[in-house]
Amino acid sequence: MKASVMGVLLAMVVSMGVAEAASRRFSDERTPLRCANLIYAVSKTSVCFSDEFLAAVERETNCEPERQFTAIKVSTDKMYQFPFAVMTGEGQFSLTAQERRALKSYLSRGGFLLASAGCSSKEWDRSFRKEIYRIFPERKLTKIPMGHPLFHTVFEIRNIHLKKGGSAALEGLEIDGKIVLVYSAEGLNDTANASKKGGKKCCCCGGNEVKNSQQINVNIFTYALTH
Repeated sequence: MKASVMGVLLAMVVSMGVAEAASRRFSDERTPLRCANLIYAVSKTSVCFSDEFLAAVERETNCEPERQFTAIKVSTDKMYQFPFAVMTGEGQFSLTAQERRALKSYLSRGGFLLASAGCSSKEWDRSFRKEIYRIFPERKLTKIPMGHPLFHTVFEIRNIHLKKGGSAALEGLEIDGKIVLVYSAEGLNDTANASKKGGKKCCCCGGNEVKNSQQINVNIFTYALTH
């Protein structure tokens, strides 16, 4: 799909989609689309998920999302002001019961989550899968085939390229036939372009990071807002 066509679609999302989402408890203010960086497990969050893909969305589609993430606690109603959210981290974690209820409500009422195990953390991967099962025991994460429209919304993604080689796949969770969550066990964080915060420079830390993550994240963002 050409950028100009996608630009029209995303302009429609900006002007009408947010108001439509109000019926699902999202804000109806006609402001630039906002992206949340989730604070979860009470105080766990990530500063190492690059927001550069939002600038790429603006370049490629004529959409004007906010260029930076906003840190938001999973357990707050402010979540509904953000149609798109990212969640990442390393190591083991557990959500609180309130956080599980809030995340289930967010995804069931129109929110979209992009989650990625930072540095390909096996502990985080196991924790995330366990939490998603506890939230949606009747559903499961399933592999998204490369022929899925998600991989062809803006950029033509034919392969997921890993820093250290090997194969990888994105997984999705569907509600009423719509993908509401995309997950990668390998890093989609684009740490090479992640901001330097708190005096700490982000890095892949030895994980098998997805090299074309910025293009993939652009596609995920645009797919989420047009489906």
